[in-house]
Amino acid sequence: PNTYDFSFLAPCPSSGLIIHGDGDRVAPEKDVIGLVEKLKLQKGILITQDTIPGANHFFTDKVDILMEHCSDYLDRRLAGELVPPAAPKKLR
Repeated sequence: PNTYDFSFLAPCPSSGLIIHGDGDRVAPEKDVIGLVEKLKLQKGILITQDTIPGANHFFTDKVDILMEHCSDYLDRRLAGELVPPAAPKKLR
């Protein structure tokens, strides 16, 4: 997020998960939060953001925790818990 502007994601109406470590020096937390806020401006999507305490950019010694976050997110999505806001219906 501190190297690219990610504007190529703007036309992509896809919800998703962004996970980062609070010890990430490659993509600092303030830059990740800026990207998340930018993506949240898109209508009809839901961006979920998680921070893993003590994790670096490569999640060294934290991969199991990373996998738990991903698994939990997928389980919740499949159960219908994380549903993006409904798009407004167009009137004829």
